Amino acid sequence: MENLALIESFSEFKDDKFIDRVTLMAILEEVFRSALKKKFGSDDNFDIIINPDKGDLEIWRNRIVVEDGEVEEPNEEISLSEARKIEPDFEVGEDVSEEVKLIDLGRRAILALRQNLISKIHEHDNTTIYKQFKDLEGEIYTAEVHHIRHRAVILLDDEGNEIILPKEKQIPADFFRKGDNVRGIIESVELKGNKPAIIMSRTSPKFLEQLFFQEIPEVFDGLISIKKAVRIPGEKAKVAVDSYDDRIDPVGACVGMKGSRIHGIVRELGNENIDVINWTNNPQLMVTRALSPARVSSVKLNEEKKTAQVYLKPEEVSKAIGRGGHNIRLAGQLTGYEIDVFREGVEEDVELTEFSDEIEGWVIEEFKKIGLDTARSVLEQDVKDLAKRTDLEEETIQEVVRILKEEFED
Repeated sequence: MENLALIESFSEFKDDKFIDRVTLMAILEEVFRSALKKKFGSDDNFDIIINPDKGDLEIWRNRIVVEDGEVEEPNEEISLSEARKIEPDFEVGEDVSEEVKLIDLGRRAILALRQNLISKIHEHDNTTIYKQFKDLEGEIYTAEVHHIRHRAVILLDDEGNEIILPKEKQIPADFFRKGDNVRGIIESVELKGNKPAIIMSRTSPKFLEQLFFQEIPEVFDGLISIKKAVRIPGEKAKVAVDSYDDRIDPVGACVGMKGSRIHGIVRELGNENIDVINWTNNPQLMVTRALSPARVSSVKLNEEKKTAQVYLKPEEVSKAIGRGGHNIRLAGQLTGYEIDVFREGVEEDVELTEFSDEIEGWVIEEFKKIGLDTARSVLEQDVKDLAKRTDLEEETIQEVVRILKEEFED
């Protein structure tokens, strides 16, 4: 009864959602064996019988009977006279099994034992959660907003697991309230101490790919494959798709009639503008398609340097570059080539770097960020529009325009 009373409090763990009966028994035995080692120096000659359902426990110490006065290892040997107090017909050389009461371990040892057990249970829970979510990395997951911090949104799933959505992993247009359901991908799971840190992302290209798997049946069924997806979260994305079945139009299937199929994905991503293009192994054609909606006249590739010189009619250049340089930047990421845009029929032009003695380097870099790296490419733009697309003041841009115009007037 002493053992039963002392072990009763441990039975609360048997209903733990993460622990099966066998694992609980193993943890209990490990904890008790640790206590026995501290008390007796070794646990090799102890048998532990556990019934976690009833919260019952028995510990038996096995020792060999030796002649009185010849006991050298008290934990492994028992004198004949002591053995006969247990049972009068014991003889030298026989095995004696004697029950060890938990109370014999001492009150402090029992309190430490309970603390150790709680620690082991929590450690097991955290390890199980870690493994569960590690297997979900790269998959879409839904959780509810629990509370909102300055640098992250803390989510809870149906099991009460905490998931972190950092500010930098949120789409710029994201706005959440407590109780909102949030979708994203499990981007990473790490053990910090013994506690798993589960990070969700809504900005990863993988999230876009997984949305295609969920929303487009042909992608889910494997009839259409996503070759690559790149994105500027909340602004623009490009997805290259392919199909082994010639009867299927992969772009049409993904977009749907009047954009019906892709509309749900666009809405989920804060109205991100998504271009879906046909994948090809022909790099020139791939560069051409990646720059859509611009119509490319010709492409010259340098495979060694992984650069592409793209020639377009002047009116197509702004389409190729896109607002904020988004289109040309994503086309480069999608194809793996550094893309330079050239205007057809415009022979005279000068690289902006040629003006480095008159125009500061950081100003030239601002223009390059939006795909403008020659004098004419800058001169063809509207000053107010350039001020919106760069971090430059209108006065600075006007001064640059004045310098460039002088070059061509000379």
